[in-house]
Amino acid sequence: MRADRLLSMLMILQSRGKVTARKLATELEVSVRTVHRDVISLSTAGVPVYTIRGPGGGIALVEKYRSNLTGLTKDEVRALFMMSVPPALTELGLDQELRAALLKLAAGLPSTLRGDEQEVRQRIHIDPAPWESRPVLEDVSLLMTLQKALWESQALDIHYRSWMRPDLDPIKTRYHPYGLVSKGGRWYLVGRRVDHIAVVRVDMIVEVNHVGNVFDRPDDFNLVGFWKKYCQAQSKNRHKYRVLALVEQGLLPLFPWYLGDEGSFILVEAKTIDPPGSVRVEILFEYFEQALKSILAMGRAIEIIEPLALRYSVRDYAQQILSVYH
Repeated sequence: MRADRLLSMLMILQSRGKVTARKLATELEVSVRTVHRDVISLSTAGVPVYTIRGPGGGIALVEKYRSNLTGLTKDEVRALFMMSVPPALTELGLDQELRAALLKLAAGLPSTLRGDEQEVRQRIHIDPAPWESRPVLEDVSLLMTLQKALWESQALDIHYRSWMRPDLDPIKTRYHPYGLVSKGGRWYLVGRRVDHIAVVRVDMIVEVNHVGNVFDRPDDFNLVGFWKKYCQAQSKNRHKYRVLALVEQGLLPLFPWYLGDEGSFILVEAKTIDPPGSVRVEILFEYFEQALKSILAMGRAIEIIEPLALRYSVRDYAQQILSVYH
């Protein structure tokens, strides 16, 4: 375990340059005192590592020092070769770069481990694409434009539609892009809009214009940390539209398929009730339209008890369908 930790510390210093002892301790999940002991161990082993004290200090390797990859274990090498190119990197135009990086890693391995590559690829394959792959982002050039603005800190004027009300006119805003996030095959743009940080779904953007000026990206903005808190807040605020329904018991195993990511359900009354073979279920959606779409797909296997507005809407759709197939 200690040897693995020393190797991890060496790789962190090699890839990031100077790092504070506190940051190393957090990442390696040890105390600051342990970090300093490990620095001494690396130095004793001949690794040119040194410590800079005081404000702005940290732990670093002598410039241009590079270790080889002989420290990788067999399982670590196998994990590397299991990697597939994520669709998100392909959309960013970086799939070839990742393949080239993996080839360079393979070339740097000891000859005793290089043969593991084909062996692993013929036994384990990770396919990140969903079964029902649908093109979420049709205009990949838009993603390239946003990516360029990110790297160059260019302010943008963007026009985008609300994902909750796509029928409304696009919203126009001045935007300082801080980062791009791919989640579940869908891209999100994170940045400052007016006086707050906002998240915009990239597939809802209809127009992007460069303003021509450069903004200062905050040094303390942490994209990963922000996204984690954003997702937590979204999960907490989701599922505000409550539906109470009678459901045929045989439909329950198919509920995850019908609801997908758009809802969750709670079994209120598990025992069989009237009509025979039905159970009472509480379903939580984000909003009315999601509920209507999912419930219509279930046909006669579900009956809405409340809210009445949804019940009447389902009945109205049923009458419209009957008028066609009478």
